[in-house]
Amino acid sequence: MGKIFSDEINILKALAIMLVVSGHLEFSLLGIFPPYSFQIALFFFISGCLFKDKYLDNVALFFERRIKSLLVPYFWYNLFYMCVTIVIAKLTGKFWGMSLSFKNFFVTPFLNGHQFDLSCPLWFVTQLFMTLITFLFVFRILKKTTQNKYIHLAIFTLLGVLAIPFDKIFSITPVMLVVIRTMMSLFFVYIGYFYTHYIKDNYDIFTPKWFGGVVILQSILWLFNRDFTPEHGIGLSYVLVWGRFDNQLIVPVLTSLTGIWASLFVVKILYPYVKNVKFIQDMGNVTYHIMANHLLVMYIITVIFLKIHGIPITERANHNIYWIYNPVQTTYLYFVVTMIVTTYIGVGLKKLHSLFENKCNITLEKSEK
Repeated sequence: MGKIFSDEINILKALAIMLVVSGHLEFSLLGIFPPYSFQIALFFFISGCLFKDKYLDNVALFFERRIKSLLVPYFWYNLFYMCVTIVIAKLTGKFWGMSLSFKNFFVTPFLNGHQFDLSCPLWFVTQLFMTLITFLFVFRILKKTTQNKYIHLAIFTLLGVLAIPFDKIFSITPVMLVVIRTMMSLFFVYIGYFYTHYIKDNYDIFTPKWFGGVVILQSILWLFNRDFTPEHGIGLSYVLVWGRFDNQLIVPVLTSLTGIWASLFVVKILYPYVKNVKFIQDMGNVTYHIMANHLLVMYIITVIFLKIHGIPITERANHNIYWIYNPVQTTYLYFVVTMIVTTYIGVGLKKLHSLFENKCNITLEKSEK
C-alpha cells in the first residue's frame, strides 16, 4: 500500500468516526448523505480495503492478529464499562445495561453487543471480528473455485442483498441477527477489497460525470425517505445493528454505496489540505477508542450542563442513552468537545499501551539472558 493511499485511508477512518458520532447526535456531516444510511458500511468497506491476500494462506496469523487488535481491547473496555455502569447506578439509581452475568459479559457481545448502554457502539467490533473471519474462509473457498473477480463480486453482492428481506422472512433471534449482519457486512468488506485491487489504480470514479450521477441517484433515493415516522431516524437510514431494513429492499445497498463514494470523494478533495494535520492523523489512528468512549463523554457533558442549570442528575435517567441537553443549542458543541476529548483519550491510551509493551519486551529479554 502506497503512502498516499495509506494516508487517505487514515483520513477516511477519521471521517467515518466523525460520521458515527454526528449520527448519534442526529445530524449529517454530508448533507444528502445521512450517516445512518452508510457509516457502518463505510467502516466495513475500509476493513476490506486493508485486507491482505497473504492471510488467505495463513489463517492462524489472521486469527491471532484480529484477536489481538479487536477482541483483547474489547474485553478490557467491557470490564471498564461494567465498572462505570455500576458506579453510575450507585450515584443515580439507573443501571445502564443488562443484568450482570457470565453470559452478558462473554456471550452477549457476540450476539447484540448491548450489554452496557454506554459502550453499545462497540457492537461493531465483535461483529467486525466475526465478519472478517467469515470473509477469510468464504473468500478462500471462492478463490480456490474460480479466479474470476466478477463471480466473486456477484456472490458477495447476492449475500448482501439477500440479507435485507431476512428480517421479514425469519424471526430475528440473536443468532439470526448475527447471520443478517454478517451477510450484509461481507458485501461491504468485499467492495473495499474490490475497490483497492481493481478500481483505485485503473479507473477514475471521481470525475464530474460520476459526481453528477451519484448526486442524481441520491436525490432519487430520497424519494424513499421515511422521516415522517420518528423511529426511522435520519432519512434513508437502516439499522444494521438490529437487522432492521423495514420495507426497503435494494435501497440500503444503494445508499451505502453512494455514501461510501461521497466519503471517498470528500477525502480526495480534502487530502492536500489535511494530510499533514496531526489531529486528523491522530483521529484516524484511534477510531477504536473514539467508538468506545464517545457516549461516555457525551454523558459527562450532559451531567455538567445539568449541574450548571441546577437540574438534578437523576433527570438524565429519564431519557435514553443518546439524549443530550438542549440539542437545538448544544449539538455542535457536543460534537466538537466529544471528538477532541475522545481523540486525545485514544492517543493517551495508545502511548500507555506502547510503554507497557516496551517494558514487557525489556523484561522478557532480560529473563532470557
